[in-house]
Amino acid sequence: MLATIKKNKLKSKIIKYKSTDIFYRTIGEGMAVVLLHGFAEDGDVWRYQIDFLKNHFRLIVPDIPGSGSSAFNILLSTIEDYAEAIKAILDNEKITESILIGHSMGGYITLAFAEKYPQLLKAFGLFHSTAFADTEEKKQTRLKAIDFIKNSGTNAFIKTSTPALFSEEFKINNPEAVEELIERNNKFTSEALIQYYRAMIARPERTQVLKNSTKSVLFIAGEKDNVIPLQGILRQVHLPIQSHIHILANSAHMGMWEESTKANKILLGFLQMIG
Repeated sequence: MLATIKKNKLKSKIIKYKSTDIFYRTIGEGMAVVLLHGFAEDGDVWRYQIDFLKNHFRLIVPDIPGSGSSAFNILLSTIEDYAEAIKAILDNEKITESILIGHSMGGYITLAFAEKYPQLLKAFGLFHSTAFADTEEKKQTRLKAIDFIKNSGTNAFIKTSTPALFSEEFKINNPEAVEELIERNNKFTSEALIQYYRAMIARPERTQVLKNSTKSVLFIAGEKDNVIPLQGILRQVHLPIQSHIHILANSAHMGMWEESTKANKILLGFLQMIG
C-alpha cells in the first residue's frame, strides 16, 4: 500500500513552527482535506484513505508534534498548541478553506481548530471522537496509563494498549495488521505519550463548538468502540445544525482499518457533498 502511495507522488514536507520541525504529507488536487491522526499514531494511519481519496481531493496529512517525523517540543503541550501547528501548515500551503477530519485525539484538535478558526473551515468530521471533556473516571484511567508508561516504558505500554483499539474479530483475522501498528508505534518517546495524555486530560468540553457551528459535521462511530463509546457520540450528534452520523457496526476504535472500504465510501460521500 505504501509503495502505491509513493508511486502516486505523495510529497513529504517540513515546516518550522515555534522552532519545531512539523512534518506533513500532501497529495492530490482540488478541495483541501486535512486528515488528523490520533493518540500514539502518525499520519500513516490514514494510508487506506489516502490511497482512496487522493484522486479526488488535495490531501494534507500531518504528524502532530512528537509523532512520526514531527519533532517533540515540551512547550507544544496542549490540544490548542497542536491546532495552531495545523494552522501553520495551512498557512504554509496558502489554504484559506479546508475540511478537517480528526481521529480520536485528532478530533479534539479539530474541535479546537474549529473553535478558533471557523472561518477557515468548509466542514469538519469527528472519526471515533467526541466534544465532551474527560469524565473524572476517564482522567483517572489516563493518569494510570501515565504511571504505567513511567514505570514500564513505551514498548510495554504500546504492546498492551494497541490491541484494545481493535475489535476481537479484526484481531483474529488480521493479527499482522495489529502487530504492524504495535511495531510502528514503538517509536514514540515516553515524553510525547505523557504529554498527549496530559493534553487530553486538560482539554475543555467543546459541545458549544458543535452547537454554534454553521458547518456540516460528520460523526463516524464504532459500535464496538470502548475508547469513545457509541452512546456518548449519539448524545451529541443532534447539536450541530447540519449533522451526519455513520456507525461502523464491525469496528472498535480503528474503523479506518477495520472497515476501510465502508469508511472510505462514507468519507468520499461527505466530502463530495460539501465540495
